[in-house]
Amino acid sequence: MWILFAFGSALFAGLTAILAKCGVRRTDSTVATAIRTIVVLVFSWLMVFLTGAESGLGAAGGRTLLFLVLSGLATGASWLCYFRALQLGDVNKVTPVDKSSTVLTVLLAFVLLREPVGVYKALGVLCVWAGTYLMIEKKAEREAGEEHGLWLPWAMGSAVFASLTAILGKVGVSGVDSNLGTAIRTGVVLVMAWVMVFVTGKGADLKTVPRGELGFICLSGLATGASWLCYYRALQDGPASVVVPIDKLSILVTVAFSGLVLHERLGRRAALGLALLTGGTLMMLRS
Repeated sequence: MWILFAFGSALFAGLTAILAKCGVRRTDSTVATAIRTIVVLVFSWLMVFLTGAESGLGAAGGRTLLFLVLSGLATGASWLCYFRALQLGDVNKVTPVDKSSTVLTVLLAFVLLREPVGVYKALGVLCVWAGTYLMIEKKAEREAGEEHGLWLPWAMGSAVFASLTAILGKVGVSGVDSNLGTAIRTGVVLVMAWVMVFVTGKGADLKTVPRGELGFICLSGLATGASWLCYYRALQDGPASVVVPIDKLSILVTVAFSGLVLHERLGRRAALGLALLTGGTLMMLRS
């Protein structure tokens, strides 16, 4: 059953990227992150009470809460980086770099969680890395100007923190219901996001968020909430080194919708990269 939740996570995560891109065209990325986290928090706690998982709150141990908090902090950092990257670059370039967190997650799962790395998984990691490299079209970046290339460090930061999120989250949800764990860590993300809004002096920007973009930001929050609930349910029962690659297949959804909605097109090099990335992900599932 966990594999179905993993694919559900991929579907909703793919929709999240497109909705988020539509919501940060004029809205500051940090402000957008803070707003959408409110939606995710409400959605998460609603699911907690619908499933009766709130009864497990008092039974959660200190170690479980610690790792959920750390996972929330890593998630908040990943979101801030990801939204900033989306604001500066094309979805078809930002998303592959973010999804390259698969490589680091597999390595961390091997070192910290003692999850095995077989031949297929190793080959899959290499394909994912090669595919990500090909999807970042350097020639196109040069033609777009130096400033446009600033998205890359933010996307790389998003990938690193996303990897830490998966590992910390795997440990955290091992001692608590996955819905409750998602709600707890979302609360941490919410605090972190709003602290960043006011620390950076962007509180005044809340009044200038366009109504249309606000709608997309809220919808991206709902998609994220659904993705998280599926993701952490899958992590609770399945190995992180398999759940994470399935989740990263969301890039197929993202690329499809970016073409339909944002009219972004893949070149031959990027298309080959997407094929390698997808093939490598599927190969990792055979191990």
